[in-house]
Amino acid sequence: MNRRTFTTAALSTAALGTLRAAGKANDKVRIAVCGLGRGMGHVSALLKCSNVEIAYLCELDEGRRSKAVQMVQDVSGKAPQTATDFRKILANKDLDAITFALPNHWHAPATILACAAGKHVYVEKPGSHNAHEAELMVQAARKHNRVVQMGNQRRSYPFVREAMQKLREGVIGKVTYGRSAYTNTRKEIGLGALKPASHIDLDLWQGPAPLREDVAKFVHYDWHWKWNWGGGELANNGPHGIDLVRWGLGVEYPLKVACVGGRYHFRDEQETPDSFVASYDFGHCGAAWDDSSCNPRAADKPPFVELYGDGGSLVITGGNGYVVYDMKGKEIEKQSGPASDVLHFQNFIDTIRGTAKSNSEIEEGQKSTLLCHLGNIAWRTGRTINFDPATKKIVGDDEAIKLYWGRQYREGWEPKV
Repeated sequence: MNRRTFTTAALSTAALGTLRAAGKANDKVRIAVCGLGRGMGHVSALLKCSNVEIAYLCELDEGRRSKAVQMVQDVSGKAPQTATDFRKILANKDLDAITFALPNHWHAPATILACAAGKHVYVEKPGSHNAHEAELMVQAARKHNRVVQMGNQRRSYPFVREAMQKLREGVIGKVTYGRSAYTNTRKEIGLGALKPASHIDLDLWQGPAPLREDVAKFVHYDWHWKWNWGGGELANNGPHGIDLVRWGLGVEYPLKVACVGGRYHFRDEQETPDSFVASYDFGHCGAAWDDSSCNPRAADKPPFVELYGDGGSLVITGGNGYVVYDMKGKEIEKQSGPASDVLHFQNFIDTIRGTAKSNSEIEEGQKSTLLCHLGNIAWRTGRTINFDPATKKIVGDDEAIKLYWGRQYREGWEPKV
């Protein structure tokens, strides 16, 4: 695998002023939404954004596609054009931007193709299937001078942003550790029998990933738990929680990563762990992702994110809010408000127009996603991963790099920048 590095500076506000979808800041942005599972949330939010037209909808599942068309038509009074393969609309000059809510294995290849076609991109978390793709996505955004924003929407929540500012101001003193806990009641996915998926083009669904004959049983969601397409819970919800921990600690790249746990609840076709802890050492501070996908831990109810300092702790709720505690656990401040994807999508649109700076520009987003990839690599190898923040590479483990830094692609589908 040819691994390339990138060294880029964050886009300045002045530079963002050149990244326009149209000539004037108030021009309508015409956008396509691709993938209409999670993408229905994109549609709903974009319909509430100012001066935006959903011009195209792309989806393999006709039922999902029809539902989205009806939603757009009911709200806007105009039916969008549709496609099953988003590549067929990339040449349309009237299309300014595209959002991708596809399975993980499509995130980077689709983003790279869209950037090359001159489109701005909003891509769902994790944004990449592996660490090499994270590098390529940033390279594509820079090469083609495109706005690329990741869908970790809490970056745009007002009270989450306020919490981060308070951490910088020292509300809990020196911040030395952060933890994100995720719990759920995910069910067994079974063994053997195929689910009917005759209405889906499974060849196109798999796209750049090596073909598997048993793919039907994992569409539309259980692909998350197969390494060929997903990255387990760490790549699924980790980019939300770990991103907030990293933001709160004010760190970028770790020195060491370990991950211990396993598949304990069910003996089914899932390959990724359901109960585990990924730990990160940044030298002067540390972090952890504590996962319990099949047990909600109702008795202790661990907070989504908690930052610990020498003067107290700050909890960030799963939504738009935070609570500050002193060292004895006494609540000293609490703020919360409604959570909405609209703010994150509006920020994306405003960045295209040159009137704002991206709240989650792709390089910043991929720093958090990289922590998820490294945690998965640590779990799959069964050993601690050493990382060099200067080179942004794994050190001293050629096998981990060869096996897991990148991936194999179906012939002819390798993403290129």
